[in-house]
Amino acid sequence: MRYERIIKGTFQERPNRFIAYAEVAGKRELVHVKNTGRCAELLKPGAVIYMQESENTERKTKWDLICVEKGERLINMDSQIPNKVVQEWVEAGNLFEDVRLVRPETTYGNSRFDLYVEAGEARKIFIEVKGVTLEENGVVRFPDAPSERAVKHLEELCKAVKDGFEAYVFFVIQMKGVRYFTPNRDTHLAFCEALKRAQTAGVHVLAYDCLVTEDSIRIHSEIPVVLGSPLLKESTEPLVAWYRKNHRALPWRENPDAYRVWVSEIMLQQTRVEAVKPYYERFLNAFPDVEALAEAEEDRLMKMWEGLGYYNRVRNMQNAARQVMEEYDGEFPKSYDQILKLSGIGNYTAGAISSFAYGIAKPAVDGNVLRVVSRLLASDADIMKARVRTEIEHLLEEVIPADAASDFNQGLIELGAIVCVPNGEPKCDSCPLAHLCRAKEQGIQMELPVKTKAKARRIEKRTVLIFRDNEMVAIRKRPTKGLLAGLYELPNVEGHLTRKEVIEYGKSIGLTPVRVKKMSAAKHIFSHVEWHMIGYEILVDELEKNCSEKMIFAEKEEINERYSIPSAFESYIREYDNKRNIIHKECSRS
Repeated sequence: MRYERIIKGTFQERPNRFIAYAEVAGKRELVHVKNTGRCAELLKPGAVIYMQESENTERKTKWDLICVEKGERLINMDSQIPNKVVQEWVEAGNLFEDVRLVRPETTYGNSRFDLYVEAGEARKIFIEVKGVTLEENGVVRFPDAPSERAVKHLEELCKAVKDGFEAYVFFVIQMKGVRYFTPNRDTHLAFCEALKRAQTAGVHVLAYDCLVTEDSIRIHSEIPVVLGSPLLKESTEPLVAWYRKNHRALPWRENPDAYRVWVSEIMLQQTRVEAVKPYYERFLNAFPDVEALAEAEEDRLMKMWEGLGYYNRVRNMQNAARQVMEEYDGEFPKSYDQILKLSGIGNYTAGAISSFAYGIAKPAVDGNVLRVVSRLLASDADIMKARVRTEIEHLLEEVIPADAASDFNQGLIELGAIVCVPNGEPKCDSCPLAHLCRAKEQGIQMELPVKTKAKARRIEKRTVLIFRDNEMVAIRKRPTKGLLAGLYELPNVEGHLTRKEVIEYGKSIGLTPVRVKKMSAAKHIFSHVEWHMIGYEILVDELEKNCSEKMIFAEKEEINERYSIPSAFESYIREYDNKRNIIHKECSRS
């Protein structure tokens, strides 16, 4: 869009919304201000302005204010121009294909929208255009004054979507070189909330900056829209820079292909980073790719997972690996939605794989991220509620930098792991976001996040039995469903048995104890249950010969190599091993 008859002047004052005075060629001139917004940050005495001379010689105001210089930026202030530049841009085929009609000022319901567009065979589209001139530190906002009319337009656009129309709010940023657009919460919170509701209802929210000269303006490029949290948006650059400089060297970060990221993320659920490292290397050596995992025998797979717990995780991994082989010809899918459909993969894991391996701007929200965001925003929302997690995912997805999705997501996780820690005081002095953190500002870091306590775990008493002869130990396979499904275990029974009851139990299954020795008490915690255990080592004559129960009798070395024993029994296996070692040493001395 180009203007004619442009002249340069100097702004002096603005007596009311519609007129201003400027110095033009050494004379004080009356100027018409087309933009009725406040624009106080732009129209300051001494500011360089550009005006258009009116063709109407009888007009009281000879000049129309077109644009103003602010620092090195030129800002167009003509409130009548945004509709025209958008119409010109749409007609040129920049937003829709096969545009057949563009009509300005079209009535719908109780509103009149700026543009009505028909494209293709059946697309009918309303566009409401908003010119934006308010800028601070590269952030542009709208409106600069309360606008009930703007809220009404948004509500009407929502109705249009319900009636089958497409609807757009198009923010024309009447300048170049801005960072992002956000609604002006300070002047009109109701508009901000209405805009978010409109987006949820299916109204598209766009913002484009413009190339502006003293005598022209045209739409240039799309800029980010932040409807949720500008504070999170401001955190992106310092967080990414911090992560790139300070992140830990972890084996799964060395070559972050989708398979390796996937394996590490499943392992890291419910398990500490340091504990995962040796398991990760062992697992990858055994199953270096999706095909190897898909074809793995169950007992070997369980053995490679032994010690990590939550065995359904690795079963789901194998199911997902088989999906990849069958549905994607063995190539790990490269879209978030496809990854999310794989067995055992939820929003977090899909977001982690998508962003870490492929740079897709999807959030990966785990406990660390929930804690960091809650403190950064000083949010008292309960992070145990699914609704709160979903809200945080939406807030983050809006601000993830497209060119640094992996570093941003990993930065949030890393920050929560080593700085904004869950136990003890957060290390605010070394936090790259301390200057933005509202919890730090308010001194409530230790009160956040809000997290409802989980229900108390059920307590179960169990007696663990190590039946052995001189060479072998008895183990058995658990049922295919339920807790520790399909794994191998030391025989155990409910309740705490006395020595006499252990002898009677042994006899009942065909194993007559020669010697019974009590072992230490132990405890193991599952998600919803605690086992409080006592144990006995029971020496019998011959395990295989007389046992009526379905058990496996194997030497201890064979068990270590072949069968996956859950960590619930680790303390008893370790105690038994220690005793064997002592006996072997004594025998060797003699």
